[in-house]
Amino acid sequence: MTDYSDPRPFYDRALVHVRALMAAVRPDQLGDPTPCADFDVRTLLSHLLATVDRARVVGAGEPPFSVPSFVTGVADDGWVDAHREATERMWTVWSDDARLDAPVEVPWGHVAGRDALWGYVNETVVHAWDLAVATGQDPEADPDLAEATLAAARRYLPAGPREGFPFDPAVEPAPDAGPTERLANWSGRRSRPALVGS
Repeated sequence: MTDYSDPRPFYDRALVHVRALMAAVRPDQLGDPTPCADFDVRTLLSHLLATVDRARVVGAGEPPFSVPSFVTGVADDGWVDAHREATERMWTVWSDDARLDAPVEVPWGHVAGRDALWGYVNETVVHAWDLAVATGQDPEADPDLAEATLAAARRYLPAGPREGFPFDPAVEPAPDAGPTERLANWSGRRSRPALVGS
């Protein structure tokens, strides 16, 4: 039986998943739009890298806004390595089991460490969907990862108005939507927008 009380294995899988998508992004796609209205592909990669840094500082008990929402200065061919290095730094904090129950500050309030980390699992899987849609890759993550993340998101992210959360209200999934797309819909994304890069 899958243990959902510890989000770290799911976060690890989400980070590996999004890094594989990053590796397949072509240089000519970096300026393409994404389902995040304010992000092109390069900006989305910058934000994905920043979320790992933010997860690290949150786990260390520091304020989430002590690191920026975007990482600059990364070469166009350096995103995968930068993400891998940020992930290694982040795990030095979250390898301590005590951090799961420690109170931490996140952009949406004060929660236990495990709830904060589920938030970063959600952000990673949803932004991975954004990246895949924008660059013409398979947008569906592993179904078990997506279903677990959706179950967690339903616990802390309300369906309606989301004051304090960086997500639009949930939208109705398409009848044939897979689990990752349903997670994206719960996070306010429209179903499979026509944004695929050429």
